Amino acid sequence: MSPTLRYRSSSVPIPGDPMPAAVRVARRAGEEPFVLYECQDTWSVALGAAVELTVTPAAVRLSGPDGERTLPWSGHPGPALRELTADLPVEDWTAYGTAAFELAYAGGPAHAELPPDTVLLHLVVPRTEVRVQGGTATVRALDPGDAVTAAALAALADTAEEPEPVLVDVDPERGDGELYRKAVHTAVREIQDGALHKVILSRVVPVPEPVDLAATYLRGRRRNTPARSFLLNLGGMRAAGFSPEIVLSVDAEGRVRTQPLAGTRALTGDAGEDARLRRELLGDPKEVYEHAISVRTSFEELEAVCAPGSVRIADYMTVKPRGTAQHLGSDLYGRLAPGRDGWDALAALFPAVTVSGIPKAEAYDAIRRLETEARGLYGGAVLTVGRDGALDAALVLRSVYQRDGRTWLRAGAGVVGQSLPEREFTETCEKLRSVSQSVVRAAPPSVAPGGLDLDVMRRDVAEALRRPETEVEDEVSLIVQGLDSVGLMTVVSKWSAYGVRLKLADLARDPRLVAWAELVRRQRSAAG
Repeated sequence: MSPTLRYRSSSVPIPGDPMPAAVRVARRAGEEPFVLYECQDTWSVALGAAVELTVTPAAVRLSGPDGERTLPWSGHPGPALRELTADLPVEDWTAYGTAAFELAYAGGPAHAELPPDTVLLHLVVPRTEVRVQGGTATVRALDPGDAVTAAALAALADTAEEPEPVLVDVDPERGDGELYRKAVHTAVREIQDGALHKVILSRVVPVPEPVDLAATYLRGRRRNTPARSFLLNLGGMRAAGFSPEIVLSVDAEGRVRTQPLAGTRALTGDAGEDARLRRELLGDPKEVYEHAISVRTSFEELEAVCAPGSVRIADYMTVKPRGTAQHLGSDLYGRLAPGRDGWDALAALFPAVTVSGIPKAEAYDAIRRLETEARGLYGGAVLTVGRDGALDAALVLRSVYQRDGRTWLRAGAGVVGQSLPEREFTETCEKLRSVSQSVVRAAPPSVAPGGLDLDVMRRDVAEALRRPETEVEDEVSLIVQGLDSVGLMTVVSKWSAYGVRLKLADLARDPRLVAWAELVRRQRSAAG
């Protein structure tokens, strides 16, 4: 076994706001994995990976200084994770990472249908960790002389201000609104028929232009009042988010807390209108019922892992402001029973009832049938796990996501028997505006439009269609060939990086690849 790795610490004074300093550190990570996590006025940035843990549907894999080790699992990966993290060769470690919503399917019938390479949970113990709080940044590095640490220190010394952001016009009503309303209608009917009590259904809104996630995080965090926030690049997924609630928090002494938020009205910024909406929220039977059954479920889940009599509710059904929405919220506390730990608490409470439904198993089935695509990080968690047993998991909502050249937002609403499809659609828009009004356009790279030609366009379209390039026909409508609105947004976003600005209406007028290449040629000619 390798000798235990030890962090070496140093401190750097940080004048002014600590958040921009943490974001500068994340920006300097380059292609290294990183997770920025805000928790209780501390911004922690994990850089690089000394140890990596990955959970797929069949196994948990540990990669570290001693090579790789893999354990099979069934039911829940908690026991395998507990065993693999028991003797990590890193002193005083904290792991940072993500849990996909589909981790919820562990042990259920949907688990067997997951692709074998689906990453359900991904954690890294960083090579370098920066914690910014108040006027000081503490830098912990396994190798103080490596490039990652040097970049972090340079970022902390950099006091340059962010340029004035240029926003992307993201319409929360864009996307498959009619499909969403139909899904809500179907769910209401199933609830009234007794199949389940509540389900959260979500919808995706594509972002049509390249996005600067770090600048989006800065602007969005200043406009939101989250319980936690994060900015990350891990395993091919990039995201920035402003979590309105936690899934759970467990401290080193075994005290556990969860915070269900359910019941929503808009937060407009007009004091009189917001007060009226607050009264409406507190007096709406549908919203009150939705919140009450969510709290009851969370209470029962905590009781399953906590010492008898230790679970209590505080601040029951109070209104919590979160960006452009206000919610009914409650706090629940307990103490883990002897022999229980954070992995047990995660198994009991994940996913949050406020993003799944009641009963959860029946809600998972409805979500898989009625939503348009797998959730992935949406509705999952960004989390930290400590060697001392502490575990903190933020619910991933109010976020912007990037993967494989595609950028999107996603939001949902709780559907119960009294739900109206139009009201639930409106609720998703109210939540989306917490992020959509802060999406910052990426600065165009120095790539000439001439770099985009028919061959490049064919390759990108083939990727969106998930088929070989040889099967993409240049003279046949791409709509007929299966390119949907999400795929169209994805390729338009990619091509904008070449300095090309294509209008969706022009592309729809003649949806053949050769016609689109001609539009690019004309733009290039006009640019001289």
